[in-house]
Amino acid sequence: MSTSPVITAIDLGTDKCTTLIAKLSPETKQLKVVGVSAVPSRGMKRSQIIDLEQAMETVAESLDAAERMAGLEVRSCWVSVSGSHIHSQNSKGVVAVAAPDQEITPLDIERVIEAARAISLPSDKEIIHVIPNTFKVDSQDGIKDPVGMAGVRLEAEAHIITAMSVVLKNMQRVLENLGLTSNGFVFAGLAGSEVVLNETEKELGVCLVDIGAGTTSICTYVDGSLVYSGSIPVGARHITQDIALGSRVSIDVAEQIKVKLSSEKNSIAKPLASESKHEFQARRKKEDELRLTEFTNGESSESLSRKVLVEGIIMPRIGELVSLIGKRLEAEHLMSSIPAGLVITGGGAETIGLIQVVKQQLKVPARIGLPTELDGLTLDIHKPAFATSIGLLQYGKQHATDAESDGFSFGRISFLGGFGKTIQRTTQWIKSLLP
Repeated sequence: MSTSPVITAIDLGTDKCTTLIAKLSPETKQLKVVGVSAVPSRGMKRSQIIDLEQAMETVAESLDAAERMAGLEVRSCWVSVSGSHIHSQNSKGVVAVAAPDQEITPLDIERVIEAARAISLPSDKEIIHVIPNTFKVDSQDGIKDPVGMAGVRLEAEAHIITAMSVVLKNMQRVLENLGLTSNGFVFAGLAGSEVVLNETEKELGVCLVDIGAGTTSICTYVDGSLVYSGSIPVGARHITQDIALGSRVSIDVAEQIKVKLSSEKNSIAKPLASESKHEFQARRKKEDELRLTEFTNGESSESLSRKVLVEGIIMPRIGELVSLIGKRLEAEHLMSSIPAGLVITGGGAETIGLIQVVKQQLKVPARIGLPTELDGLTLDIHKPAFATSIGLLQYGKQHATDAESDGFSFGRISFLGGFGKTIQRTTQWIKSLLP
């Protein structure tokens, strides 16, 4: 009887640290979540570690809770990475087909991706993803898998995502101090896109927006290929801070108010046939009141206006974030290339008024993206806030399945695309060349 491989995902963000532990069935190749934990983050700011000791304590607490639930000990994990230090660029590689009969082999794929990977980088930057998009054989382009085709010249277009080396090293140090081995770092937006977007949206052209507490990650697909990845240093925590400042309440109370408003069904009050105009206005005013008693354990009897909170504080800040997203897409000349619009996930995705503002400002379709459902302990994680964590599990599943069939080892550069095992082998071979 074969042992089920264990896959662990750690998403250390500005607001919380989530740890998911899943078992991969050798027979069905399906994931079953056996351990779940989410604890408040400490030592983090805008998705980057600012206090190593506190960050380590946070990860240790989250990991310990998930391990106790799963009843097993974790030794390795996949880790998300995000923040304004994330950048991307598209690159091309060209090689001559090596075989005398001019048949393209996996070795040619390996060489052409290595050629595409050879870009000039600052000394403080490091490649975390090399994602082959399409190939061109002689004059025929748009090829997904050229192995076995005949040709003389092979070209590859690849999307490369980089991160700041010091950020990765700090996270690596946290893991090492806890006795963990990193299977690899995965850009949060990329992980989320694999469990939130569907293939039709990617082919049409779509932008995945993952709104975390401190940062917002973006991944844009055109014609099925990832063409832009990046991050904006604004997130849902900024909305909470605005509520706290505007309402003169604590951050904790402001967060509760934001969640409360976002969970309510906003129905416009209408006059009843049996009530007078004065009675209707009095009822509408009472319905607009949000009493602080329920958030402060009775310490404050003050009340706030729902209308002022939503229209005067929350939606203007959302408008600023959406404007930044629009400017980023315009700068990359992508606004006209995403007819499927924006798919929004992450903890900030369910903020009241978000979809409305996106549609009004950017004039594109928009929806909230829920992650793929898994088996096991998933009752509380089938939410946008856990899209990155679930994406990490799927990422680990893809590589675990590939390792079982091909026997390759994994390094820090990784591929998450879907062109089959040939391309996965290619990237893994490239990883083995790196120090």
